[in-house]
Amino acid sequence: MTGSSPWPHLSRRDILGVAGATFAAAMIPRWASAAGARDPRLVVVVLRGALDGLSAVAPIGDPRYADLHGALALRWDGPHPALPLDDVFGLNSAMTNFARLYGARQALVVHATATNYRERSHFDGQDVLESGMPGPGRVDSGWLNRAVAALPAGERVGGARALAVGATAPLVIRGPAPILGWAPTGLAAPNDDLLMRVMELYDHADPALGKALQAGLDADRLANRQGMDGLRPGGDVALLMRKAAEGAARLMASDDGPRIGALAFDGWDTHANEGGATGRLAQLLGGLDGAFAAFESELGPRWSDTAIVAITEFGRTAHINGTVGTDHGTATVAFLAGGALAGGRVVADWPGLRVADLYQQRDLRPTTDLRAVLKGVLADHLGLSAETLARSVFPDTLGVAPMKGLIAA
Repeated sequence: MTGSSPWPHLSRRDILGVAGATFAAAMIPRWASAAGARDPRLVVVVLRGALDGLSAVAPIGDPRYADLHGALALRWDGPHPALPLDDVFGLNSAMTNFARLYGARQALVVHATATNYRERSHFDGQDVLESGMPGPGRVDSGWLNRAVAALPAGERVGGARALAVGATAPLVIRGPAPILGWAPTGLAAPNDDLLMRVMELYDHADPALGKALQAGLDADRLANRQGMDGLRPGGDVALLMRKAAEGAARLMASDDGPRIGALAFDGWDTHANEGGATGRLAQLLGGLDGAFAAFESELGPRWSDTAIVAITEFGRTAHINGTVGTDHGTATVAFLAGGALAGGRVVADWPGLRVADLYQQRDLRPTTDLRAVLKGVLADHLGLSAETLARSVFPDTLGVAPMKGLIAA
């Protein structure tokens, strides 16, 4: 499920096809029914391929770190020094925007975190990460979609929609709650006359499909109103991520736009030539950093009510391998950013990096259930109850309590 490029080249034609097959319009809560009321936005960014958390947020203060991570280890000094987060943890120097947000208490890191999955298969790991189910298997819905479906019906007003960015919706946002699809444009748009004729055809021949196609057209028109017709990313990794985030943010900043969104970036499977402070991983982290900055810039005043969560299926080994990369591991990091956060800290029950402390003597040991982090955001930011989260959003997780204090009071 991973690839060398973090984002495909997409066109309006692509998204119309996707909309016809997959998407339909849906209402979601708008908390701004009264002047000055909260109007929260939530964005989930899936990093497919397994992010090396030890090279993204390095435990430089752990005495075993430098020896274990070798050439990939970050350092406080020398070329490209890590950006200090506290006395123990340093941020990869490619993430200057995130460091700035962290200093402004609008970003935080959860370290040594993982889902309950332990088998290290990308396909199954991503399935568990995005479905929110106890294990891999055939699942037709993701936890974010089920969260949207669980929001109180009485709060569903206006034309706001949940948003999936890409040629196909990430599993995390697929499911019973209809969603709106959008992708960066790449080809010329079909003219209005053609679109009207196509809609008339579907209205008569297949009304359900016609309704889904109309949702795609609505997304495209909203994108055009927001000045997004020129978002045509090239092949640069960082640019691809930033442009996708820019488009999503412009849609979500609109008064009649979506409030909840999901994106997925591939390419994080760094078995060889990973790089530490520089190289392939740093380029990917720089792209993610640019995506955070794009959301902040394009959301404008909405940023203060926004939470973004970037998650990956599992981490990578503590030891580097023979090709100066890392293999599939277990615990890793989750990045959270947004004006709604109680940030400026690394949340970590640090397990240590001695051989006896490692999971199966090879990986960073998970000490925080990622589902607790996600539950905490959904509970305090969107108001979902612990029971709903444990029974519907993340089934069979009554024993996993939502993490408190991630969202500012």
